[in-house]
Amino acid sequence: MSAAPTPAASDVLSAAAVRRAADRAYGAAEAGSLRHLALDRSRFEAVAEVIAEETRRNYPDLRVPYHSRWRHFEVGGVDRVGALGARLPNDSAERCRAKIGLATLSVLLDAGAGAAWRYCEPSTGRRHARSEGLAVASFDFVMSGALSRTQGRPWRIETAPLAFVEDAEIARAFQVGPDNPMVGLEGRARLIRAAGDVLWNVGLGELGAVRDRIVERAEGKRLAAPAILETLLRLFNAIWPGRLKAEGLNLGDAWRHPDLGLVPFHKLSQWLSYSLIEPLAEEGFEIVDLDGLTGLPEYRNGGLLIDLGLIRPKAGAWPDEALAVDHPLIVEWRALTVALLDRLAPRVRERLGLDAKFFPLAAMLQGGSWSAGRRIARDLRADGRPPLRVVSDGTVF
Repeated sequence: MSAAPTPAASDVLSAAAVRRAADRAYGAAEAGSLRHLALDRSRFEAVAEVIAEETRRNYPDLRVPYHSRWRHFEVGGVDRVGALGARLPNDSAERCRAKIGLATLSVLLDAGAGAAWRYCEPSTGRRHARSEGLAVASFDFVMSGALSRTQGRPWRIETAPLAFVEDAEIARAFQVGPDNPMVGLEGRARLIRAAGDVLWNVGLGELGAVRDRIVERAEGKRLAAPAILETLLRLFNAIWPGRLKAEGLNLGDAWRHPDLGLVPFHKLSQWLSYSLIEPLAEEGFEIVDLDGLTGLPEYRNGGLLIDLGLIRPKAGAWPDEALAVDHPLIVEWRALTVALLDRLAPRVRERLGLDAKFFPLAAMLQGGSWSAGRRIARDLRADGRPPLRVVSDGTVF
């Protein structure tokens, strides 16, 4: 198989580009021509049944919310977002800016923290790990006012404090130390400083003003989900460290495979897009084409597909060592995850008796594939780690 030519930047910075590359990888897998991975198509129905049963277990009434950062803010049944909302002004656009700022910072800090890290929530004394811990820690960090210079509005994440936040400040806020190590701390700090630089360069005074750039893409009160992603990709493309470039633009979470060519994923940006839908909807925007976004190619969704045997290694065994995110095996795994989530969705909907309007991909991830991936990983491995280990710099997984 010959490598595909490098596409233009405009053909990489979109959800459609992610789906095209994933479908290319799926076609190669069907033909048996991927270098590292193969499909066991006999496992499709079993995987769909596991996701459907997980969804019924988690949401017996089948009213499944979208997979977004807001679910993690609800951990332990604490209404943290309600407490924030009670402090916000009545202006709908300002409320939206506050929530978009919070979600954006939290998602940029979200890449896997590692199995050892924990956050002890001061207000409850509860200890939280992984994504929930990162969500609660980032919520507390914002609400402390550390990134605001506006009296009485601690939730404002302003450009100057963001651009100059120090690694040590993030470490303190996230309770990182020798006995509580976090993977990729320095990478996270660099990422949010870079976001502050971007805001400064485009004349935005706070992170929540991302809302203003997004709503410029609305048609009246209708806003397409892929347009949210494209706005984020264009606005924040410069923040990703050490990435490929085309036409002078940083391509972010996109990686070159020797046979498949350039394969984009934009995982954190798509996760952020899903997380901004609710604040925008609360302001009155109708979000359309939700399934124009893709499933998220990260270790819970992808790990599920490995653990249940839908994806298997050609070599007969999974590597013991952690692999770099640009390793061809990891690129193949993530691409197949996107493609397989697309193909599992109609099978899961059929089992639940729901259509795409009431059960979009964002609901299947929440219902669904992400939590099943976590549960099965815990059943199979004492520390709940994924079946493949990836070297993380705190900006991808």
